[in-house]
Amino acid sequence: MRRISRITVAGAATASLALALSACGGTSTSAGSSDSKGDKGLAIAYDVGGKGDQSFNDAAYAGLEQAKKEFGYQTADVEPTEGETDADKEQRLASLAKQGYNPVIGVGYAYASAVKGAAEKFPDTTFGIVDDATINTKNVADLVFNEEQASYLAGVAAARTSKTKVVGFVGGVDIPLIHKFQAGFAQGVKDTDPKVKVLSQYLTQTAEEGGFASPDKGKTAAEGQIEKKADVVYAAAGLSGQGVIEAAAANKVWAIGVDSDQYQQEALAKYKDSILTSAMKDVAKAVYNLAKSVEDGKPETGIVRGDLKTGEVSLSNSNPKFADDAELQAAIKTAKEKIISGEIKVKSS
Repeated sequence: MRRISRITVAGAATASLALALSACGGTSTSAGSSDSKGDKGLAIAYDVGGKGDQSFNDAAYAGLEQAKKEFGYQTADVEPTEGETDADKEQRLASLAKQGYNPVIGVGYAYASAVKGAAEKFPDTTFGIVDDATINTKNVADLVFNEEQASYLAGVAAARTSKTKVVGFVGGVDIPLIHKFQAGFAQGVKDTDPKVKVLSQYLTQTAEEGGFASPDKGKTAAEGQIEKKADVVYAAAGLSGQGVIEAAAANKVWAIGVDSDQYQQEALAKYKDSILTSAMKDVAKAVYNLAKSVEDGKPETGIVRGDLKTGEVSLSNSNPKFADDAELQAAIKTAKEKIISGEIKVKSS
């Protein structure tokens, strides 16, 4: 049951929220079957690329939708703006907390400073941040994942599927988080077949340059790797990954998706037959679980980690050509079991 002190009048709160956020990113609010007092629930602030990226941000939104449906309360989701500062992000989170939303989640490591600042100002609100483990504050949950483990399995799949003995990795931004995807993938490839060459490329040095939000950059990078004989290309690049998948489809090679099951995504339906699998991390579950913990009166705090053992990172099996390949599935199952047991230690850099 939610705390009564957080209940405010829905109409006034929604109007003032829109005003408060107008200077620092668009917002949408939606009410479930909340009571007449306007019970406020989960609010999320999107990372670069925003809602509709078919990847990271959309997964967070799926978690918000699940919480809204189950708990019947009002939610909010807020878009980023171009060139915004840490202060803008903090103002956005603080505005949500001030209106009574709880929990408030920053989607992406770029919110680290903002979450820390807002959490200090609103100690009775639970905050969450996805993909950052640096905040040690009593009312913050660091929602992180062992992405390198799912990426290792993607590497196994790529190495066993490649006929040219060349595969590619396209990272959105050259940062430690994306290094985890690259490291796990390369290790999975090499452990499976040392003769397979891994081509790696990062689209930008900073997120502000569009590495996570530029399908054209992803497409160009993938085309370059395909010209060098890569016949499986794995993208860890947010919205930019759509360009990688498009290039793979156009050249009749395989793409491996990321974060969500991209084979199932409507926006990518015309390319789905070229999506071998996706290295998933269940951002939706992490977002929902934090909301549920607040709803239950036992808010999660500290580092909350998802991995192969918990089932919060995995490979998708939606493509029948992938799912029905018995030898490939057996190899992936063996690798998964060895990672969970500790026999295989996956590198994160």
